[in-house]
Amino acid sequence: MLEVKIPGRGTIRVRHLVLDFNGTLACDGMLLDGVATRLKALAESLDIHVLTADTFGSVARAMTEVPCRVTVIGQEQQAEAKWKYVHELGFDQTVCMGNGCNDVLMLRDAALGIATLQAEGCAGVALMAAHITVSHVQDGLDLLLNPLRLKATLRA
Repeated sequence: MLEVKIPGRGTIRVRHLVLDFNGTLACDGMLLDGVATRLKALAESLDIHVLTADTFGSVARAMTEVPCRVTVIGQEQQAEAKWKYVHELGFDQTVCMGNGCNDVLMLRDAALGIATLQAEGCAGVALMAAHITVSHVQDGLDLLLNPLRLKATLRA
């Protein structure tokens, strides 16, 4: 579990980290440098879930050494599928990271939504739905590894 008290906002207590794959953890289907190491460290305190349409057919191979649950979702109604998945985990117990239109609902309703702005870009609606935007997924994962950074960014 990750717990951080945010002045003026209360305490965030989360058990799950839900991540988009392409555009967030990977570019063109290839896992980004430094991501696996950070996810392995986070897996000691959070259950990690990767949700993807697996556009490049590479998620299983890319995530083999990362302790996580990979779920491939269909090509239609992806935003709703991701939202439903996080709803079942519990929004108040989940941090979500993503960059696309299909990530908006989960970013908006999660205890903490983090939008990533990388090589594939970030949908404007995802930026607006997130609590925090980072320039790279490594920075977002580092926020969770160093939660006092969250306090500095989110305090009211």
